[in-house]
Amino acid sequence: MARIAGVDLPPRKRAAIALTYIYGIGRARALSLLAKAQLDPAKKVQDWSEEEVTRVRQAIESEGGVEGDLRKDIALNVKRLIEIGAYRGQRHRRNLPVRGQRTHTNARTRKGPRRGTVANRKKASAKT
Repeated sequence: MARIAGVDLPPRKRAAIALTYIYGIGRARALSLLAKAQLDPAKKVQDWSEEEVTRVRQAIESEGGVEGDLRKDIALNVKRLIEIGAYRGQRHRRNLPVRGQRTHTNARTRKGPRRGTVANRKKASAKT
């Protein structure tokens, strides 16, 4: 089993798909990394030799910005926005959409489940 950047790659997946299990690597970046490491994207991870794993690991290290380091950078960027009082920082702090989406009817993922209205609470308390 290949372990790259602290992530166990799934052995039965194709190389191009398996690399996307690493945070910060999508399909396009996975293909460019495999080209840099001179590997076939259709080859399965279980068929990689130790030398091929090393080449992929070196290609990822040379580009940088994956897994823990990337998560830390993003967290620091958000923290900086919050500290300087930027509009985007305020949206992050309130856990609302950051990029200008409407919130009147949508944004349920970011805002969480609907809370009952005040009128519904009055009816519930009147029954008891």
